[in-house]
Amino acid sequence: MEVPKFILVLLFAATFAWSRAQLEGMPSLKQGNSLKVEEESNFLVSPNGTFSSGFYKVGANASCYSIWFTNSADKTVVWMPNRDKPVSERRSKLTLHGNGNLVLTDALGSVVWSTNTISKEDMELQLLETGNLVLSNQDDRIIWQSFDSPTDTLLPSQPLTKNTTLVSMRGQGTYLSGFYNFKFDDNSILFLIYNGPLLSSVYWPQIVSTVFESGRNPYNSSRVAILDVAGQFISSDNMQFYASDYGVGPKRRLTMDYDGIVRLYSLDDSTGNWKLSWLPDGVDACLVQGLCGEYGICTYKPLPTCTCPSGFSLNDPQTGPKAAHLPSI
Repeated sequence: MEVPKFILVLLFAATFAWSRAQLEGMPSLKQGNSLKVEEESNFLVSPNGTFSSGFYKVGANASCYSIWFTNSADKTVVWMPNRDKPVSERRSKLTLHGNGNLVLTDALGSVVWSTNTISKEDMELQLLETGNLVLSNQDDRIIWQSFDSPTDTLLPSQPLTKNTTLVSMRGQGTYLSGFYNFKFDDNSILFLIYNGPLLSSVYWPQIVSTVFESGRNPYNSSRVAILDVAGQFISSDNMQFYASDYGVGPKRRLTMDYDGIVRLYSLDDSTGNWKLSWLPDGVDACLVQGLCGEYGICTYKPLPTCTCPSGFSLNDPQTGPKAAHLPSI
């Protein structure tokens, strides 16, 4: 039996609308509503679609609430508040309660993460075009924002302050918190620091004299740095650099990578891939503390690669040396 044309039109319209809903996501989350891990279309999207925010798969049955670049080839994550406590891919949800508290719960209903916000006013959760997830009241006053608690990435217009730290991932595809930090130290200087289980050490700048030789200023206690939309990074300690493709246009991110190097990347919209647009001078990757583990040997082939000394074997032969998968530059 031939299906009437008007029914086919209705079916096509319904399918198209459902597909657009999947693609576009939601503009905001109202009080009393939830984003549920099982519902793939249940995510937030920024006004122009640059960023998406929802549950991001990190394991066989594990997800983390995240913000990612929508159009990057690998859906690059820029924020993940529960990366050390993933939730199940069933019955987990993010809920904006009537009291103004945004709460992430697992399958058992246990609280995994929350904003710890309480308000009698009407609240709404939105993802801004800057990549900032904000909880605001009816007067558009921001009560809480993700920009105040970065994980491993700094976005343009997001300040890095004395109260915030970029913390690397544990390894490629391993979103657990790693041991490399980019932050202000007590002398108000931006440093790269290894904070391992047994020791902590600064590896860039390598020595105190390097700070002054590079024009850095340890006497400004404001401790704030920011990357602007054109690709200029400027800090209160006089650290300053420009993206190699400086200018308004490319989408960028400054990421504390899992190999201990902080890098600035620019997105190639035509391919969805990232291009390196800056990395710090004077950082010898093979001298990064802990890069190859306690007994590993780092050599250049031509990228830094970890091997074992005679008589030793890899802790995890399946994944190979840590540095075998260093970010491509």
